[in-house]
Amino acid sequence: MAPLIALVGTTALLLALGAAGVRPLRSWPTALRGGLAAMFTLTGVSHFVGMREELVSMVPPALPTPELLVTVTGILELAGAAGLLWARTSPWAAAGLGALLVAMFPANVYAITAQVSTGLTDDLPVRTAMQAVFLAAVIAVLVHHLRAGRRTGSAGAATAAPGARSAAEH
Repeated sequence: MAPLIALVGTTALLLALGAAGVRPLRSWPTALRGGLAAMFTLTGVSHFVGMREELVSMVPPALPTPELLVTVTGILELAGAAGLLWARTSPWAAAGLGALLVAMFPANVYAITAQVSTGLTDDLPVRTAMQAVFLAAVIAVLVHHLRAGRRTGSAGAATAAPGARSAAEH
């Protein structure tokens, strides 16, 4: 439940600061990126301290090297959190974190169905709903960016694939 609280609480705080006059925080996409960054920082850090053993135990036995998988996913969550904070990298970070949420969901299902004690909710519908909220949030960030790019006539050079050339360069 802590990740959901971090997401909602930080997003609400940033929106309140925006309403109070902090101009850069007035837009919901910026506030949502901040909320997601807080949430993924919290969950990413937990891959190394606090809940590491519980997260390792959640890795299904069919997957090799659970410790390495937990380490890699923690690094990816922390990198994604940082990427969300910079507008130029936020769509890439949102897409990567969305893929990571989908890829890691089977570990949540395994932990519940195998009754692995994790200290997290052991109610599959609740955990699924929380994952859906997280996924919807990263998709909202990505969709907002794509729509903004269409309104300005391009997706922007900052988000183009490395080595790609803009129409002006042709």
